[in-house]
Amino acid sequence: MSYFADLALQHVDGVWRQGSGAWDIIDFDPYSGEKLASVTVATESEIDDAFAAAERARPAWAAAGGHARREVLERVVRLIEERGTALAGALTAETGTTRSRAEYELRLARECLRDAGALAVEPSVHMPPSPVEGKENHVLREPAGVVCAITPFHHPFLRALATVAPALALGNTVVLKPHQSTPVAGGTLLAHLLEEAGLPGGVLNVVITDIAEIGDALLAHPTPGVIAYAGSERTGREVAAVAAGHFKRCVLDVSGGGPFIVLDDADVRRAAEAACFSRLVHQGQGGGAPASRVLVDRAVEREFTEAFTALASALVTGDPRDPATRVGPLVSPAQAESTAGLLRQAVAGGAVALVPGGTEEVDGALLRPTVLGELPEDAALLHQEVHGPVALVLPFKDEDEAVRLASRTPYGSGGAVHTRDLSRGLALAHRLEGGAVQINGTGVPDEPLVGRGALEAFTKVRWLSVQHGRSVFPF
Repeated sequence: MSYFADLALQHVDGVWRQGSGAWDIIDFDPYSGEKLASVTVATESEIDDAFAAAERARPAWAAAGGHARREVLERVVRLIEERGTALAGALTAETGTTRSRAEYELRLARECLRDAGALAVEPSVHMPPSPVEGKENHVLREPAGVVCAITPFHHPFLRALATVAPALALGNTVVLKPHQSTPVAGGTLLAHLLEEAGLPGGVLNVVITDIAEIGDALLAHPTPGVIAYAGSERTGREVAAVAAGHFKRCVLDVSGGGPFIVLDDADVRRAAEAACFSRLVHQGQGGGAPASRVLVDRAVEREFTEAFTALASALVTGDPRDPATRVGPLVSPAQAESTAGLLRQAVAGGAVALVPGGTEEVDGALLRPTVLGELPEDAALLHQEVHGPVALVLPFKDEDEAVRLASRTPYGSGGAVHTRDLSRGLALAHRLEGGAVQINGTGVPDEPLVGRGALEAFTKVRWLSVQHGRSVFPF
């Protein structure tokens, strides 16, 4: 089948259908500018239909049991393995990611599905002991209900799966809105694979639309009990505010990661390679990548910068289908020009272009890798989320200053620390705010494990107790 010809539709209640909006979202290949598809937007009518379908499908899907749900997810793993070449081609065409990166994303997607499948069959009842004689406690984890998932344009297939797979595994039904720039890779392609794997109609519904058409209709709809959003910090704040106003659980995965820190005893070459992969490969659009800051101890600043800039300058920018390409296009020419504008502004404000890249020219959606140094402490770029192949090299004199610099931005959900002394690295990681920190890694989450976080996000807890024998009441 032709993914873009056949899947440029809404998927509601197991039916592929046109949206009822008055305008179309045009899906482009960001490298060639070729039109891949056009999708008539969903309106509030399709939103209502999708949530109604999810609510109807919810009881039977929850009752199907964990083993049945795991079987569906396992069949999707096999489909991805069988169709890897075609799927990687679709990701490259719609997102501009290089072929090797698309294959990497699909490998992580398979791991995500397997982890979710294991979660599906975990025990759902816990029996903690009671201090009351004869009382038996039952703590049950049950599906949260209907989940509304809103996912981003970077790594769209994996990021959608990271929400949809555990939510389905735990017995929920889902209404998914992918980013309008990646409607197929981030939405309908996943729905197609799950449908072929045997997922019943209405369990996963995909609506392709834009806030200009529906406003807060997804967030404020009375049906979903959980709003799961992945994307920018700014939009995440808006999503959280609306969800709170409607007493909905909000699960946020926002804004890149924390800093990439190179200590004075690091393996400098290894650190430079990891930073290059973290910040510049996949055009710097990986939402889990550490925010553009690379913090380097002054003792190794010169050595690291020479190695890092040499690697960055050697990265081939161009057609993502070319095996030699390491940096493809951003999601759109507008995104590339916007990022280039931020870089030029930083240079005008005193930053030094160690690798000029995007400060010099933009070719359509292509932005060459850029490394800036000597940024003033008040540089606006230090406090902005940058979606592009950009790295900001910042020196520090000691670990206290590294921690201070690391805490100056809200984008801190992850990070990396490079050192030969693992105990030292762990100690520094404990001082950093945010989420996952990798010691001697890239800082890019590359193990999409599904576990306790998914349980908390997509289940609700019920407490039942049974009193055996005769109770004695204190009166």
